Amino acid sequence: MSRGAAEAGAARASAVGGTGEGEVEGPGLKAALEAIMLVVDEPVPEVTLAQVLERPTHEVVAALRELSEEYTAAERGFDLRQVAGGWRYYTRADCAQLVERFVRDGQQTRLTQAALETLAVVAYRQPVSRARVAAVRGVNSDGVIRTLVARGLVEEAGSDPESQAVLYRTSSYFLERLGLKDLSELPELAPFLPDDVENLEETTK
Repeated sequence: MSRGAAEAGAARASAVGGTGEGEVEGPGLKAALEAIMLVVDEPVPEVTLAQVLERPTHEVVAALRELSEEYTAAERGFDLRQVAGGWRYYTRADCAQLVERFVRDGQQTRLTQAALETLAVVAYRQPVSRARVAAVRGVNSDGVIRTLVARGLVEEAGSDPESQAVLYRTSSYFLERLGLKDLSELPELAPFLPDDVENLEETTK
């Protein structure tokens, strides 16, 4: 083969991402991450992504953060967030009403007021027993807790060493749905408490 033909062949291989020996390179790191993120239904840990892509974890983390920043700068309708110990695509807050209208299509899927109250008690007092939840709310909450467990927002967390009552805590799915990294990101509860909160605390102990 002449030198000119060899150079032309190498140029063609380079143009298609090949190695010059008939092999074709795979997609870039960002493209690979985007492809995976599009098919996941729960946050994926950085370590898992690094293992699948056979790349150093720090490179994967850097690429994920760059993608997130690029989406924000471009004002895309979606965002790549780090929540519940992993990464996942989420729609932007200013698009929430449109997405909710499309998904719900007029159907009510929100939690009831009782469920929201019970979920709040579990979130801020976990691990907590059903009796404790009932004491705080002032009504029996067994049925509501079963609903929250069925929806994956609440899960069992062992038992109380004294009463042997089953304890409950919020799940990783709860963090995912609220877009939180961990429970430390829950908003402060004090601004929402009544003025006689000290008396309330005593009556529920």
